[in-house]
Amino acid sequence: MASLYRTLLNGLSRTGAQIIDLAPGAAVLVHRRHGTWTSTDLGGGVHLVVDQRKSGAPERDFQKAASDYLCSRHVAEMLDHYGVNCVFDVGANVGQYGKRLRQSGYKGRIVSFEPVPRFLEKLRERSGDDPDWHVFPCGLGRSDELRPMHVEWNTMNSLLSPSDYGNAAYKRFTKGRTEEIQVCRLDGLMDQALAGIPDPRPYLKMDTQGYDLEVFAGAGKRADDFVGLQSEVALLRLYEDSPRMEEALAVYEERGFEVTGMYPVTREKNTGRVLEFDCVMMRAAEAPAPVPEDRERPAAAGQGAGG
Repeated sequence: MASLYRTLLNGLSRTGAQIIDLAPGAAVLVHRRHGTWTSTDLGGGVHLVVDQRKSGAPERDFQKAASDYLCSRHVAEMLDHYGVNCVFDVGANVGQYGKRLRQSGYKGRIVSFEPVPRFLEKLRERSGDDPDWHVFPCGLGRSDELRPMHVEWNTMNSLLSPSDYGNAAYKRFTKGRTEEIQVCRLDGLMDQALAGIPDPRPYLKMDTQGYDLEVFAGAGKRADDFVGLQSEVALLRLYEDSPRMEEALAVYEERGFEVTGMYPVTREKNTGRVLEFDCVMMRAAEAPAPVPEDRERPAAAGQGAGG
């Protein structure tokens, strides 16, 4: 399979595509004529990540595709290692995260939260054939309430207004339409979301455009039920009143979560500064007991037991 994989990469490179190896059996391919990226399992542990977004900066396409791939693989590893059987997908949009979970081999329950009707419809279509992918038509926050949400910013829709920096960085923020949505506390929904799972080991993924700490606050004491979390943490504020990375990390760490991975999400084009990271955190105390190493090691070739 490795030989076939290498032959395939060599053939693709002759089409004008650019290729970078990530690891044995994993590579990123960038082609500038299309508009999506996918991770394809070629069998035998071989994966090909195809980044086909249109761009004038192929090197950045490489970096973004590699970061996305490594983050998704790390999350898959952590879910498996910690025995996660329910992923709370907060800020689900149209189900991209849930789909990637399934592609990575995760077979447990997915509970997606999405309040925007036009995205909610697509999310339900995507999850409709998956009996253990549940959808809640609401946003999450500190309080049960109705709140206006900016709904014209696509994947950057937020309950917060843009900051001065955000307005300067993104033209989409000039679109001002809001829509009233239902916001719920997470602790009030957890029993329903986890119903039927004998020994729940949930993982909390948050991607709410500056609102993750409000979501976390709404978990209350039930935040202790999660064995891990994933949060988009910001070095530069795109939204008013959103926390900076160090503030968010301090809150999560105080509740027992520790960083296992940080992956750049967006960068400033002209400076290269990272705006946001996807931060993966786990409770070390919830990790399975380590397998003790054998104390007796085989003697080196040519040596007897007495050396």
